[in-house]
Amino acid sequence: MTKTSLVAVAQGQLDQARACPQRRSSLTVHEHRVRHTVTAVLANEHLHEQDLCWATTVHVLRGRVRLIAGRESWEAQPGDLLSLPHRRHRIEAVEDSVFLCSDAVSVGRADVQPNG
Repeated sequence: MTKTSLVAVAQGQLDQARACPQRRSSLTVHEHRVRHTVTAVLANEHLHEQDLCWATTVHVLRGRVRLIAGRESWEAQPGDLLSLPHRRHRIEAVEDSVFLCSDAVSVGRADVQPNG
């Protein structure tokens, strides 16, 4: 068993994002069947658009984010859990934000591919 302080990791990633020219930072905190990654994104920045073919959720830890998929958008704040759509989308930080992204991965492969 391992224990991770998401509060401490979130603050660390936020500090790194503030010092980074890309204005974002991520750290995978656990990976076994489900990968958990803490990501910080500064206000008015976004993660590039992507398509997903596996189950992914985003749990907002700090700040506010906006999920945009086509013409639809959803805002989330600390404590909210978003299920990402299986179509092209992006996540924008409305304010300095940190979230926990959880996604399914294959077990037993060195290249860790998403389940499809």
